[in-house]
Amino acid sequence: MEMRDRILEAARKIYALHGYRGATTRLIANEAGVNEVTLFRTFGSKESLFEELAQGQANATVVPGLPERPADPERELTEWCAAVLAYLTQHRSFLRKSMSEMEERPIVAEAACRGPNCASDVLAQYVAALEVHRLVRGDGEARTAISMLMASLFGDAMCREIMPDAFPEPADEAPARYARTFLRAVGLSPRAAAKQSNVTAA
Repeated sequence: MEMRDRILEAARKIYALHGYRGATTRLIANEAGVNEVTLFRTFGSKESLFEELAQGQANATVVPGLPERPADPERELTEWCAAVLAYLTQHRSFLRKSMSEMEERPIVAEAACRGPNCASDVLAQYVAALEVHRLVRGDGEARTAISMLMASLFGDAMCREIMPDAFPEPADEAPARYARTFLRAVGLSPRAAAKQSNVTAA
């Protein structure tokens, strides 16, 4: 790993533990195995380091896709929910710190939330595809359902460990429950539901 990347990775780890104020350049340099002079020569300032870290975090966000032609909505959406939930859980320390410092450092919070925002767009496109292929009635509250699903996934990832009773149990069944509830909210048609049952039975 190149020195620049090593410092950025160290900054990400220290920030996730201590936030911006607690992430001193000394701690970051020690974690990266360099001295502070090298850190400042590479990035110029702590502020510049964290701006690059935020941008890199945003650019590295990978939002799983959903098929343009849905075939098995419940399975497809369950797998998608599981992938998004796993990503949010993996990065929750960084996201928590970013959200807690949103007013003071909005650029970091904005970068951290780019993934969830992109995920909402992916969901909107999927609902549109479901409507085109007449798998949903088209009279559901799509935008509200999307907001509720994203809030549920985000809340699950951020808070399950401290509020376990607030989320579906067992945890490994949560993605399927979120998916089914979402599909009902957007108006999964009886024909599509029957087709899903046949696929599952087969």
